[in-house]
Amino acid sequence: MSDFKSLALFQQITEGLKGMDEKEKKDIQKKTNGVFEMHIKNSGGKELVYTIDLKKSAEAYEGKAKGKADVTVNCSDDTFIDMADGKLNGQKAFMSGKLKVKGNIMLATKLDAVLKAQKAKL
Repeated sequence: MSDFKSLALFQQITEGLKGMDEKEKKDIQKKTNGVFEMHIKNSGGKELVYTIDLKKSAEAYEGKAKGKADVTVNCSDDTFIDMADGKLNGQKAFMSGKLKVKGNIMLATKLDAVLKAQKAKL
């Protein structure tokens, strides 16, 4: 799976969540309160599925959500990286068709904040 640029970012999010103390985890869970299932496609057509659970456990892991995801996001590897880097706004990506969202679309808007928070820790 190393042919995904976004894999390093997901690993960073996973480590970032693991490194938080209980108060930080509770804060991010309270602010976000959602489970995001990300389906990222690379240029070769392969798909990486990653889940960011900010509802029950404040963790991120490779694979589909344990239980039901509140939001399922589909986009390309490049689009996801551009959003994480702040080069592309999630709403603009959605409006231009680069980002597809199923489920709670309002919750999807919180994903921008989650990605920016992780990038700020670099």
